[in-house]
Amino acid sequence: MFFYLDDEGIKKKTRLRLANTKTGNFGEWYSEVVTKGEMIEYYEISGCYALRPWTMAIWEEMHDFFNPEIKKMGVKQCYFPLFVSNTALQKEKDHIEGFAPEVAWVTRSGSSDLEVPIAIRPTSETVIYPYFSKWIRGHRDLPMRLNQWCNVVRMEFNNPTPFIR
Repeated sequence: MFFYLDDEGIKKKTRLRLANTKTGNFGEWYSEVVTKGEMIEYYEISGCYALRPWTMAIWEEMHDFFNPEIKKMGVKQCYFPLFVSNTALQKEKDHIEGFAPEVAWVTRSGSSDLEVPIAIRPTSETVIYPYFSKWIRGHRDLPMRLNQWCNVVRMEFNNPTPFIR
């Protein structure tokens, strides 16, 4: 059995074997919960994690619940490109202004420099909106209900927190 001192200095038992308390040091406590709970494994690159089977089981449950619910509402699944041109990013510059420093750029392909660097999508809107302008020609095309399950990449290296943005 492991013990910790609560905020008032009272010795308490815990079966979780956590060295930190939620109120004492939230960041360290949270990190212990997600690692000792076998949800993630930290990777050598800050902000990257291996999602363990327990986490993927939770994710699958969310999909299994959510997908039929949104399908009832007429939402269709889609998938848009991972890469974004600088031109597309600039069109959405007001939207991405807050995370522009976090945009990841691809500048090489193999041993060759790319003529025009491309970004990895920091948010899906920058890729989706140009298609909406092509697909929605008038009121008869509305409502357009789409869902995309995808990854986005933001280069956040200072104190990244798994699952929380």
